[in-house]
Amino acid sequence: MAKAGKRILKAREGLDLDAQLKLDDAIALVKEKATAKFDETIDISMNLGVDPRHADQMVRGVCNLPHGTGKTVRVAVFARDAKADEAKEAGADIVGAEDLVEQIQGGTLNFDRALATPDMMPLVGRLARVLGPRGLMPNPKVGTVTANIGEGVKSAKMGAVEFRVEKAGIIHAGVGKASFSSENLSENIRSFVDAVQKARPTGAKGAFVKSISLSSTMGPGIKVETSDIIS
Repeated sequence: MAKAGKRILKAREGLDLDAQLKLDDAIALVKEKATAKFDETIDISMNLGVDPRHADQMVRGVCNLPHGTGKTVRVAVFARDAKADEAKEAGADIVGAEDLVEQIQGGTLNFDRALATPDMMPLVGRLARVLGPRGLMPNPKVGTVTANIGEGVKSAKMGAVEFRVEKAGIIHAGVGKASFSSENLSENIRSFVDAVQKARPTGAKGAFVKSISLSSTMGPGIKVETSDIIS
């Protein structure tokens, strides 16, 4: 196991890492421990009562954070003609068809989210091995394959966060920045947790959300009382 760095060890001083705090108290503590020289990302980790090796226990979806992520999101769109114009007007950073496919096949992936109109998917399918492992493959289940491409672009630019449960049954996501107000972080976190709950699969049995913790990029994990977020 890797040793914790000096910054992490110092941030942990005086903390009871097993204590579960009310959401507002957890947010205040996470912000207090975000002492890096850059604006740290606030991350949420949710341990779910699922085994994603089973198809009926997979959890994935998208959440539109009310206050965004605090990050500048570069959006690429696979579209043609009027839909390409619609994407550009909505603020897409990169728009193309065969030319965009060739660019990506050549090794250039200078974007954070990829969207596509439904008619483009046979073309985009050629990139599955490139985009899939990076979590960039457009997928209708999370709204990144859509005929309403303008709204899709706006949503992505405003802070839509995709989530997918990992093998260990854990979901990670960035829900804001340390510079955000506590109120805005609270609203983002509650929106994210609600989106995950709504994505509960049919195969999930018993307690769905087992634990929740928050941390900043360089800070320690702080456990949150699930009952304070989940009714």
